[in-house]
Amino acid sequence: MRTTTHSQFAGRPAKRLTFLIGVHDHVRHNSLEMELLKRARKAKLAGATVFEGDEGYGASGHVHRTHLLSDDRPLALVIIDRPDRIDEFLEAVSHLLDGVLVTVEEIEILDL
Repeated sequence: MRTTTHSQFAGRPAKRLTFLIGVHDHVRHNSLEMELLKRARKAKLAGATVFEGDEGYGASGHVHRTHLLSDDRPLALVIIDRPDRIDEFLEAVSHLLDGVLVTVEEIEILDL
Protein backbone atom coordinates (compact mmCIF):
# COMPACT_ATOMS: atom_id res chain seq x y z
CA MET A 1 0.00 0.00 0.00
CA ARG A 2 1.40 3.39 -0.84
CA THR A 3 1.64 6.14 1.72
CA THR A 4 -0.74 9.04 1.46
CA THR A 5 0.67 12.40 0.45
CA HIS A 6 -1.45 15.51 0.47
CA SER A 7 -1.53 17.45 -2.76
CA GLN A 8 0.03 20.88 -2.87
CA PHE A 9 -2.93 21.83 -5.08
CA ALA A 10 -5.83 20.80 -2.87
CA GLY A 11 -8.29 23.68 -2.80
CA ARG A 12 -6.29 25.72 -5.35
CA PRO A 13 -6.92 26.30 -9.05
CA ALA A 14 -5.23 23.80 -11.37
CA LYS A 15 -5.28 22.89 -15.04
CA ARG A 16 -5.02 19.62 -16.93
CA LEU A 17 -3.16 19.78 -20.24
CA THR A 18 -3.69 16.84 -22.61
CA PHE A 19 -1.84 16.09 -25.84
CA LEU A 20 -3.41 13.45 -28.14
CA ILE A 21 -0.60 12.04 -30.25
CA GLY A 22 0.49 8.85 -31.98
CA VAL A 23 3.33 6.51 -31.16
CA HIS A 24 5.01 7.49 -34.46
CA ASP A 25 4.95 11.27 -33.89
CA HIS A 26 8.50 12.56 -33.67
CA VAL A 27 10.52 15.73 -33.14
CA ARG A 28 13.88 15.46 -34.85
CA HIS A 29 15.11 12.01 -33.74
CA ASN A 30 13.04 11.78 -30.54
CA SER A 31 9.49 10.62 -30.04
CA LEU A 32 7.15 13.56 -29.42
CA GLU A 33 5.94 11.80 -26.28
CA MET A 34 9.45 11.63 -24.77
CA GLU A 35 10.34 15.17 -25.89
CA LEU A 36 7.25 16.61 -24.19
CA LEU A 37 7.84 14.52 -21.05
CA LYS A 38 11.49 15.61 -20.91
CA ARG A 39 10.52 19.26 -21.25
CA ALA A 40 7.73 18.96 -18.64
CA ARG A 41 10.17 17.42 -16.15
CA LYS A 42 12.79 20.07 -16.90
CA ALA A 43 10.12 22.75 -16.30
CA LYS A 44 9.43 21.01 -12.95
CA LEU A 45 5.73 20.64 -13.65
CA ALA A 46 3.83 18.84 -10.90
CA GLY A 47 3.13 15.62 -12.80
CA ALA A 48 2.79 13.99 -16.19
CA THR A 49 1.52 10.60 -17.34
CA VAL A 50 1.35 8.94 -20.75
CA PHE A 51 -1.62 6.69 -21.45
CA GLU A 52 -1.58 4.17 -24.32
CA GLY A 53 -4.77 3.56 -26.21
CA ASP A 54 -5.77 0.28 -27.84
CA GLU A 55 -7.48 2.05 -30.73
CA GLY A 56 -8.53 5.54 -31.65
CA TYR A 57 -9.18 7.94 -34.50
CA GLY A 58 -9.10 11.68 -35.04
CA ALA A 59 -10.23 14.20 -37.60
CA SER A 60 -8.91 12.14 -40.52
CA GLY A 61 -11.07 9.17 -39.56
CA HIS A 62 -8.03 6.88 -39.80
CA VAL A 63 -8.13 4.25 -37.03
CA HIS A 64 -4.86 4.00 -35.11
CA ARG A 65 -4.21 0.68 -33.42
CA THR A 66 -1.73 -2.06 -32.72
CA HIS A 67 -1.99 -5.19 -34.81
CA LEU A 68 0.25 -7.89 -36.21
CA LEU A 69 1.80 -5.90 -39.04
CA SER A 70 2.17 -2.45 -37.50
CA ASP A 71 2.11 -0.52 -34.28
CA ASP A 72 0.21 2.74 -34.65
CA ARG A 73 -1.08 3.18 -31.08
CA PRO A 74 -2.71 6.43 -29.97
CA LEU A 75 -1.19 8.10 -26.90
CA ALA A 76 -2.48 10.71 -24.47
CA LEU A 77 0.03 12.73 -22.46
CA VAL A 78 -1.63 14.39 -19.46
CA ILE A 79 0.06 17.10 -17.37
CA ILE A 80 -1.38 18.77 -14.27
CA ASP A 81 -0.11 21.92 -12.58
CA ARG A 82 -1.05 25.47 -11.64
CA PRO A 83 -2.76 27.47 -14.41
CA ASP A 84 0.15 29.88 -14.88
CA ARG A 85 2.70 27.05 -15.18
CA ILE A 86 0.55 25.13 -17.68
CA ASP A 87 0.11 28.29 -19.79
CA GLU A 88 3.89 28.95 -19.76
CA PHE A 89 4.68 25.36 -20.72
CA LEU A 90 2.15 25.31 -23.54
CA GLU A 91 3.62 28.50 -24.96
CA ALA A 92 7.15 27.05 -24.73
CA VAL A 93 6.28 23.85 -26.64
CA SER A 94 3.71 25.23 -29.09
CA HIS A 95 6.20 25.05 -31.97
CA LEU A 96 6.31 21.23 -31.55
CA LEU A 97 2.56 20.76 -31.81
CA ASP A 98 1.71 21.08 -35.49
CA GLY A 99 -1.22 18.74 -36.10
CA VAL A 100 -1.51 17.69 -32.44
CA LEU A 101 -4.87 17.89 -30.67
CA VAL A 102 -4.36 19.76 -27.39
CA THR A 103 -6.94 20.32 -24.66
CA VAL A 104 -6.73 22.43 -21.51
CA GLU A 105 -9.28 22.10 -18.73
CA GLU A 106 -9.68 23.79 -15.40
CA ILE A 107 -9.84 21.10 -12.75
CA GLU A 108 -10.38 20.68 -9.03
CA ILE A 109 -7.85 18.73 -6.97
CA LEU A 110 -9.40 16.86 -4.08
CA ASP A 111 -7.54 16.18 -0.85
CA LEU A 112 -9.15 12.95 0.35
